[in-house]
Amino acid sequence: MLTEAMYEELQLAPIEFVGPFTEEEKQQLIDALMGVIDPEIGMDIVNLGLVYELHKDESNRLKVVMTLTAVGCPLAPVIVGDVRRSLLGLEKYDDVEVELVYSPPWDRTRLSRVAKMALGLY
Repeated sequence: MLTEAMYEELQLAPIEFVGPFTEEEKQQLIDALMGVIDPEIGMDIVNLGLVYELHKDESNRLKVVMTLTAVGCPLAPVIVGDVRRSLLGLEKYDDVEVELVYSPPWDRTRLSRVAKMALGLY
């Protein structure tokens, strides 16, 4: 489980949580999303800074607002499917919707410290 201190040390891009999330639930969601790998880059979507927001409504449905490193990424359906499977696999949510957005556009400032080192940018 990723602690607050670890989160800060990794310099992860912020994820906005909208809705009634417990701290434990936030950690479980981040941990699950860290298991989703961008197949082109070989790094998880949290360290890449692709996840902008997580919403939970009163019907226990999740909405993930995220981006990709490039508009028109041919692997978008794969990544979206992996996000849905990962979060539905927690068996806590009735549905998971993934919304891909390109505003604000992704850039390298959203990379975590780990991602920058792995990609030779640090």
